[in-house]
Amino acid sequence: MKLFADTPARRTRQVLADLFFVAWLVLWVWIGTAVHDGTTELAGPARQTDASATSMAEQLRDAGGRLGEAPLVGDELASPFDKAASGAEGIAAAGRDTVEAVERLALLLGLSVALIPILIVAAIHLPIRWRFAREATAGARFIDAQEDLDLFALRALANQPMRVLARVSDDPAGAWRARDPEVVRRLAELELADVGLRPRRLPRPAA
Repeated sequence: MKLFADTPARRTRQVLADLFFVAWLVLWVWIGTAVHDGTTELAGPARQTDASATSMAEQLRDAGGRLGEAPLVGDELASPFDKAASGAEGIAAAGRDTVEAVERLALLLGLSVALIPILIVAAIHLPIRWRFAREATAGARFIDAQEDLDLFALRALANQPMRVLARVSDDPAGAWRARDPEVVRRLAELELADVGLRPRRLPRPAA
């Protein structure tokens, strides 16, 4: 798999683009984590309420249990404490529900803040890099012999702008049909440059 171009300028642009993409990922993961952590801190009071109400409920039930051991009137004395303990447990449960809701919100916000910009840039960057790697890898297999140049020369005739072809020859199609080695080589170099392959591996025509 060929990931980078042979030509220095294009290779530099690709490396810089990849570094930018990685930096973009790191930046938005960090921002998403910060948003998640900041939102989670909002659950602090609810956690304290849960802990305090749970502790109060335990103390009330403990006190009610001791009073319930009193002869004759134990149940009557323990009843208010049991009710108060139940109320405290309800407050603790509400605190736990609030904590869970805030944590879910923190996760949703963190993921949304990080993923949306990451996916937008990835949708642009990754297809471009994949197309280059696919074309360059396939093209690299066809530049090791003079006969292979015809394929790239033909592609150049079909793909290159007319003004570019005119700089190669007054009649590039005719020269290609006549197998003019210099024209074929120059046409092939145009197409290879477009897929990021360096023409240094191409054989020069015989003098």
